[in-house]
Amino acid sequence: MRAKWVSNMMKLRWSALILGMLNMVVLIVGIILIKKYMDDKQCSKTDILPILGIWVVCFVRIIAMVRTALAQRATALLVVSQTPVAHALIRHQKRMRYKRWLWWTRVSLFITFLQLIGAFYLVFRVLQHVHHPPSTHTCLFGLVSNDSKWQKDLLVLFMIVVCLIVVLQCVAGSDVLRWRSFYTTEDHAWKTHYQEVFDYGLREALCCMGRAKYLSVLEEDEVYSVAQLLGDLVAYRASGTGHLELLAGLALLQRNDHFTEVHEDMVEAPEERIHEAVVYHPFAEAAYTGLLLDFGRNPVLFPCAWLYRQGILTPWTRNRRPVLEGDNWWRGHAAAFLKDINLSPDVLRKGRVNQMAKCKAAYFVVVLHHLKSVVIAVRGTESPEDLITDALCRECNLTAEELDGLRRHHQDLGPSLSHYGHSGVVEAARDLFMQLEGNATDSGGFLSSLVGAGRECEGYEIRVVGHSLGGAIGALLGLRLYGRFPSLHVYAYGPLPCMDAVIADACSEFITSIVYQHEFSARLSVTSVLRLRASALVALSSDSNTDSTAIYRLARRFLGENNQFRGDNRFSSSDLCAVVMKVEENRDIQHSSGNNDGIIFVLLIKILWRKERAKDICHGEKVQMENSPRDEINCSASHSFIKPFHESSDDIIEDPVSQFIEDVPSAEKPPPEDIPDLFLPGLVIHIVPERHNNETTLWKLWTAQESECSYRAYIANKDSFKDIIVSPTMFLDHLPWRCHYALKKVLEMRHSQLIPDGPHMV
Repeated sequence: MRAKWVSNMMKLRWSALILGMLNMVVLIVGIILIKKYMDDKQCSKTDILPILGIWVVCFVRIIAMVRTALAQRATALLVVSQTPVAHALIRHQKRMRYKRWLWWTRVSLFITFLQLIGAFYLVFRVLQHVHHPPSTHTCLFGLVSNDSKWQKDLLVLFMIVVCLIVVLQCVAGSDVLRWRSFYTTEDHAWKTHYQEVFDYGLREALCCMGRAKYLSVLEEDEVYSVAQLLGDLVAYRASGTGHLELLAGLALLQRNDHFTEVHEDMVEAPEERIHEAVVYHPFAEAAYTGLLLDFGRNPVLFPCAWLYRQGILTPWTRNRRPVLEGDNWWRGHAAAFLKDINLSPDVLRKGRVNQMAKCKAAYFVVVLHHLKSVVIAVRGTESPEDLITDALCRECNLTAEELDGLRRHHQDLGPSLSHYGHSGVVEAARDLFMQLEGNATDSGGFLSSLVGAGRECEGYEIRVVGHSLGGAIGALLGLRLYGRFPSLHVYAYGPLPCMDAVIADACSEFITSIVYQHEFSARLSVTSVLRLRASALVALSSDSNTDSTAIYRLARRFLGENNQFRGDNRFSSSDLCAVVMKVEENRDIQHSSGNNDGIIFVLLIKILWRKERAKDICHGEKVQMENSPRDEINCSASHSFIKPFHESSDDIIEDPVSQFIEDVPSAEKPPPEDIPDLFLPGLVIHIVPERHNNETTLWKLWTAQESECSYRAYIANKDSFKDIIVSPTMFLDHLPWRCHYALKKVLEMRHSQLIPDGPHMV
């Protein structure tokens, strides 16, 4: 019984224990002060309420801490006991327990708010008391007489403890127990935990945005899939690495400045594609008809800019605007789109905005007679549903119908089941194809009615354009339309990686992806995020203050040490802990050879590699690693730690892990085997600024580029966009008008014809 009690006490967070004791101090001191009030006839009875209120709040705080701890414990035990078979059976029970824990967490936050108000009131009354000293026989707070020193000291202690509780509570948070005391270093437990946290958090956020339907869904929907992915990405918590430590690793990546690029040997992009990209870029930018675009261009006056673009100031033009699916009653989105491209309403033939379901892209179809082209502009990320589409980034097999047009020009593509794309983008592109052309067997769709033989736009070219998510959806749509309309071309600006390498190369003839500098979207995928996470932990491990636990867990991650592949011949967590403890005992020896944590990291991976081989050589004899005691390290491992560099060069060359270690500072980390890479579609053009002045202010970063900056456009290798570059401008580079500005500057640099600011003037 005593051992169980001690075990439960060890699960408490130190901050929770301290807060509980401080609240008990407030209760005890408060009782003494209130009893004094009951006995002192000189003091007023009107000012007792603040002290009594604070006492009650602290009492409720202790009750809430106990209930939160019980809810945490029940939730954690359910997660730890969960098995893959029972997952579907306890799904509802797990959600209910998380709701209960979150409910008590929010009660604790509300109590913290009340304690904060009480602390401010006490401080205010003290300052008032000091500034206007009362007479000899009056009382402070109607409770403590001026001639009673010990009562004043007791009241000061009461106030100090109340203020200290508020500060500590804000820093420590609402958790009472340590999740790690339940989950230890189990990946599946941390993934399941954060999956539920993200799932409920996303549903509440969507509910606040007017999507209440998501809050009542119990089955595994798209929100659940997104939460599952986010839970996988936060699995570094199993290594003992905190969120702030990961951010510190990302800061080290930025500080290390690993994103220096060399372009001397790269081929310059064809001028014809750059020219067309400039002409059609305004349509991709104008597709953002909501507040997002106006906020980016006018951070201060964006409400006025949005109202102007929506045509609210010109209501008499409402009837002349085209009717779009999902538009508001004054047809504001159609007005905003047309105002941005400065064209008459008759050019806008079809469109959809404000979709309220997943994987349904907003789009606009425009007929340009002066350019003899039909433009399909697909909107990028602007709504919560678009964010869900972005996050559904697991791979999805492409169908034979989607690859049919491509096979006519590339006979060696192989079976369709071997090709895949971004699942959210693929589903959105399929829905958009149904909007424009109907089912696969229908030859009389909307586009065919425009550009078919004898139709209004016979012989016109089709241009599909989009920015960010819109560019990726446009690329998959173009892949499907290419078989029907050979004159089609897609211009994707800052698109998401959305297809496998073979298909991405095969569609270079009719798809052009344009990436501006370090923008994050063109490098955003599951594997790139995992590599970025690994790179951050590696950068963190090079620091002398790094926890060794993060290093051995990182080593396991690199070698695919996932739960589903674990067997009896695998290295366990206790084995690795023993290794780390052994290394810590020899810290002084290793420190003389260089960076201690780096040596730990290298040696742990080497030992894991030997374990994966299931054999090791000890004093010339083969020893089975799985027969080694769990509380000991075999002689080869110990020898490696004591003399870490006593290996022949042949062993290092033959060991693939050693070759991997040579590249540890870079971001080229092997992704998990079950998650394939996604690539940018088509021909990739990379716009690179060449600054003559390295001084960059925040205002220049947010608004326009420096006037002294020139730009070059190169044909880039898709592999160079497999990793996210941590740069100060990685998010600002994604702003659509920066890419448009750079493209025009590229043409000016090549002494070509000046491109006007808008397709209507061409």
